[in-house]
Parts: sequence; C-alpha cells; structure tokens
Amino acid sequence: MAKAKIDAGICGETAVVEATLIEDYRVALKIESTCPHILKIGDELKEVDALNEISSRRGKNVPAAIEAGLRLCAHTACPVPSGIIKAVEVAAGLALPKNVTIEVEG
Repeated sequence: MAKAKIDAGICGETAVVEATLIEDYRVALKIESTCPHILKIGDELKEVDALNEISSRRGKNVPAAIEAGLRLCAHTACPVPSGIIKAVEVAAGLALPKNVTIEVEG
C-alpha cells in the first residue's frame, strides 16, 4: 500500500490517497479530502490500471486521474490528480516512494 498526503495550496484543502495493489497492475484507490471536488474524483476512481496512469503513451486514454481532475476539479493547477498517480505508481511497484515539491514565489 502507498499513501500520499496532499496539501493543495492556497485553497487550504487537503487530500489523503491510499493506493493498494490488487493484481496485474490493477490498483484500488481510497481518496479522502476536505475538498468536495476531490471527493467526486474519489467516488469515481475506485480502481485504476497503473500502467495507463503512469504514461498516456502506453494506453489509449488520458490517465484516469488526469481526466477526472480536468473534469471535476475547480482548478487545473490542483496537485491532487498528480498525487493520485504518484501513489498508484508506488503501490504498483513502478516507482520508489519519494516526496515531490512545488515551490511558488510571487
């Protein structure tokens, strides 16, 4: 299992993504959030194909987390869809766990 704790930034919303490998790169997702938009993503994304999530070149579709984020998030810069993919790739054994950072200065 992999867990990603995401602070979305100035909106003040947070999310916790738990990703668990089922089999053959199928990953189950549990998404909790203070954001109603992210909760909608969690309602839709119960299970994903890790290989499709990590590279749109491998699958025929845009990764499900990105597609749901574009459709359901209020802001395209929301880091949660990317955080979902990071948790998925770690759970599937396709990456090692390592924090990511975006620093924004004005």
